[in-house]
Amino acid sequence: MNTRLWLTLGSLLFAGFGLQAESYDFVLRGGRVVDGTGNPAFFADVAVKDGRIAAIGKIAEGAKMEYNAKGLIVAPGFIDVHTHAEDIDSLPDAENFVRMGVTTLVLGNCGGSKLEVGEFFDKMEKLTFSPNFCTLIGHGTVRGKAMGGSFMRPPTDQELDTMRGLVAQAMKDGAVGMSTGLIYLPGSFAKTEELVELARVVAKHDGIYATHQRHEGNGIFESLDEVFRIAREAGVRAEISHIKLAGQANWGQTAKVLAAIEKARAEGLDITQDQYAYTASSTGMSQTIPDEAREGGRDKFIERISDPKQKAKIMAEMKANLKKRGPKNYAYAVIASYRHDRSLNGLNIVEATKKVRGSTSLNNQIEMLLEIEKNGGASGVFHGMSEEDLAGFMRHPNTMFASDSGSRSFGKDVPHPRGYGNNARVLGRYVREMKVLRLEEAVRKMSSLPATAFRLKERGELREGNWADIIVFNPETVADHAEYKDPHHYSTGFKYVFVNGVAVVEDDKHLGAKPGQVLRHGAK
Repeated sequence: MNTRLWLTLGSLLFAGFGLQAESYDFVLRGGRVVDGTGNPAFFADVAVKDGRIAAIGKIAEGAKMEYNAKGLIVAPGFIDVHTHAEDIDSLPDAENFVRMGVTTLVLGNCGGSKLEVGEFFDKMEKLTFSPNFCTLIGHGTVRGKAMGGSFMRPPTDQELDTMRGLVAQAMKDGAVGMSTGLIYLPGSFAKTEELVELARVVAKHDGIYATHQRHEGNGIFESLDEVFRIAREAGVRAEISHIKLAGQANWGQTAKVLAAIEKARAEGLDITQDQYAYTASSTGMSQTIPDEAREGGRDKFIERISDPKQKAKIMAEMKANLKKRGPKNYAYAVIASYRHDRSLNGLNIVEATKKVRGSTSLNNQIEMLLEIEKNGGASGVFHGMSEEDLAGFMRHPNTMFASDSGSRSFGKDVPHPRGYGNNARVLGRYVREMKVLRLEEAVRKMSSLPATAFRLKERGELREGNWADIIVFNPETVADHAEYKDPHHYSTGFKYVFVNGVAVVEDDKHLGAKPGQVLRHGAK
């Protein structure tokens, strides 16, 4: 009996070990783990089961799949907190993002978002897409819905109540916070008091207030004071979107800007910031034209520039704004996408003016900009930052990285290269080449820091039990290849990108997998 009993127990133990030998879906073997906390890297295996990280360490057991990560970095998938990828339903691969290690996108920035967040989420949960995503509710979207086409005024009490209700519903439906775009219509006409009232609604739901502030060059300190006031009076966490010093006249004030933010934090405010790793920005060419000239829509704009007196006033204001910025002409502004005349894409305004109008005078450049707006507008790339300032912001412990990009249709137009290269550029240029940051710190700024700031639970850190958003890359070769004149090049150096435990990228190629999840605020 004893012999038979021991044989039976031995058989059970052997069977148990056999099951355990393949108890994981896959194991990444022998990589150097940068876990997202900022702590020093260490060598370990990482095991994944059912979409989550099951074990980290020396893993003796086998798995259904084994990946060799020797000589490579194993890190959390990157979280891009400032995107404009609302078209993820039509571009579900989000290839430009995942091929630079981004596994989670935050949509709805700069005041523009889907209005019906719950409906959008319900729709997307019936579809498939590669990265995870969440969204902010856009203040500009809400303001447009509540106030119609009349924006150059404060809202009525009824309109403000409508706005509160729309923000509250979006937060209940899972928005992670509210965004503002205070250089864009209709947000540019909003007073601080209006923003405080809406931010209070966000704070009740533990959301974040993410702001493209009113000024990023002249007036930046007054603009920061407004951000701090909103955070203080509403009791809300605040994120300063794509922090920068725009215009040569404003360069060299990085330390002063950061000191203002640190002072606010010392006073009890929760302020963080993000940036992209480029010295050029990107937005609509319309931003060169005064808001008042564009209020009320394109028909009103055409009416104003058809009136010689109003047009002269608009042109005079544009010249004054250009002088404040620093440059003598609009060569810093490059046309990225102009549907009316795609032959101008990639040309700066001086070049485009020469081609279309046969002259490069300042008056003709302004006429060119007015004509572009009259014909439907264009997006642009604007050169106007200092790399020294960029690196200064980058070193701050509370600066995270974000592309400020949408999903890219490969080969279409001449968009900003950040949409293809932002995260890889951080790792290649600013970690490996310039040594502005340690690798561990750069990864923290792209993973656990944004996860904490935006309350993305069980993401952003390689920890047992967290979702298996994991990237594996070569620190010696990871690189961005997109350039301003030739942006349509994917980043390279990524051996694997996993989203929720599913391989989406292998050897710098998108595998077609779409395991992304909708991340509703408060849900795991």
